This record gives sequence, structure tokens and C-alpha cells, in this order.
Amino acid sequence: MKKYTNTGSKDTRSGFGAGLTELGLKNPNVVALCADLIGSLKMDDFKKNHPDRFFQVGIAEANMIGIAAGLTIGGKIPFTGTFANFSTGRVYDQIRQSVAYSDKNVKICASHAGLTLGEDGATHQILEDIGLMKMLPGMTVINTCDYNQTKAATLAIADHHGPVYLRFGRPVVPNFMPADEPFVIGKAVHLQEGTDVTIVATGHLVWEALLAAEALEAEGISADVLNIHTIKPLDEEAILQSVAKTGCIVTAEEHNFLGGLGESVSLVLALNNPRPQEFVAVNDSFGESGTPEQLMEKYGLNAASIVAKAKKVIARK
Repeated sequence: MKKYTNTGSKDTRSGFGAGLTELGLKNPNVVALCADLIGSLKMDDFKKNHPDRFFQVGIAEANMIGIAAGLTIGGKIPFTGTFANFSTGRVYDQIRQSVAYSDKNVKICASHAGLTLGEDGATHQILEDIGLMKMLPGMTVINTCDYNQTKAATLAIADHHGPVYLRFGRPVVPNFMPADEPFVIGKAVHLQEGTDVTIVATGHLVWEALLAAEALEAEGISADVLNIHTIKPLDEEAILQSVAKTGCIVTAEEHNFLGGLGESVSLVLALNNPRPQEFVAVNDSFGESGTPEQLMEKYGLNAASIVAKAKKVIARK
């Protein structure tokens, strides 16, 4: 039996909720703030069990970030919760000045990221948030792939001192990372050994990368697959070791190809070991309204696209 198999689909935001609930019991310094989206962020249990450590800020995201920054001065560890679009684009100045520049220990937790927000459409489907956050000095950027990994990441960032952007999603997706898999910030998870092509994926595209590797294997192509849950700091060593074996790489993400994981990987290769690279990502455009499945298909964020790009990049070696 393969180690990484779907044990039942769950939404990643529920993984965040479960992690926050556990943190509430084990760490009295953890506090939570929400911008009128308690149910969507699965923060109900934390609010119920720790009403004195929960702050409903309302639809005032900039205020939420400022309050969170202030709470760190007294030794609290604030977790803010709202949609990714409102967690980054709407409050970028507050994050830059009050959190990143000031090196405040704020955990910015963002749900409903990317195209899989679905029917709410382009105004809510932020595809540039990873780029916005990774450009801030000192900001750790994490993009989890399933329920178990999101829960593990939520627990891990409480012990990490410094600002963190934790990105996760809305829909139900395969839950395939083992519940006991250690979550180490900045350390990629090697999912599968291969020799012909490296596939590095983040977020919802990690499962698609495994499906793509299975399809490639049926055609006699061996894929080395990495789960890059931490985009900053990036596990450069894991990427370079894999590419040294395979000689080419495909990056896969639910994000604009400008500013995302693929761009970070390109820089690592350019500075250390230039090799052919292909991108599975949104091609410099906004999203649109539709079901998550329809949008991932239309924008080419799936296993079939990874397979096609793998064959293309192998031909470029």
C-alpha cells in the first residue's frame, strides 16, 4: 500500500479549525481574531471554549491586523482569520508596516485562497497573495495541501517566532498526508522517488501531482515528487538534489505563475543549476465564477496538465 493515499476528503479550513482548537487547550498565549467569518474559518470551537481570548473584529480587516500586532507586545500569539483576498490585498499596508517591518509574532491565517473559492468569482479569488507575502522581509509563507497538513501547520506556526502567512482553501479535497507526518517549516516532503522529471507542487496541486506521477508511470516515465508546503523559506536543497537527478522540473500551484512557487524555484535554478522548467499555474489572468472543478479544468490546474508539462519539459532536456 502506498503511503500517500486518499483516506477521505475533507476541507483544509477545517484542519485549521482543528489545529486552532487544540492550540487553545495547550497554549494559553494563543488568541484568535476574526473579521466576521467565524463559520467560514472554522473558529467556532475556539470562540466557544475561550471567549476571553477571541476577538470578533467585524468587517474591519485593517483594524484586525493592527490589533493583532498590538497583542504581541504583551506576549500573546494572535491568529487572524479571514478570506485570503481580505487577509492580504485589502490590508497589505498594515501587514507591511505593523507586522513585517516591526517583526511582530502575528499568524495571518487565510482561507478561500485561489480559484477553488469557486462561485464567488474573480473579486474574491486572489491569485497573487503568495507573491505579495513572500516579498515581505521576514515573512514565512506556508501553503498546505490537505486537512492533516493544515492542522499540523497550524500547530507548528504557534511555536515559530515571527510573522507567518498560512494559506489554505475552501473546498473538500483528498486527505492523504498521514496525520502523524511531522510538519517542519521550510522542509519539503519527498512523496515519491523518480529519475526522469521533478514535479514540485503546493496546496491543492500536490494531490494532482501524485495523480500525474501515477499516469506518467503507466507510460514508463519516472517522476520525483515533492510537496512544497513552505514557499518561504524554500527548501532549496531538496529541489536542487531532485533536479540533479532528473535534469528538469515542473512546478504546480493554484496561483498566478508570476510571483508564486514556480518563480521562486526559477530563481533557485538560475543561481545554482539552470535546467528546463515548465509551469502549471494561472497564466497572468483573473479567475471567474464557476465550480472549483470547472475552474481547475479551464485554467489547467490538474493532473492532466502536469502530465502534459512533464512530457514537454523532458523533451527540452
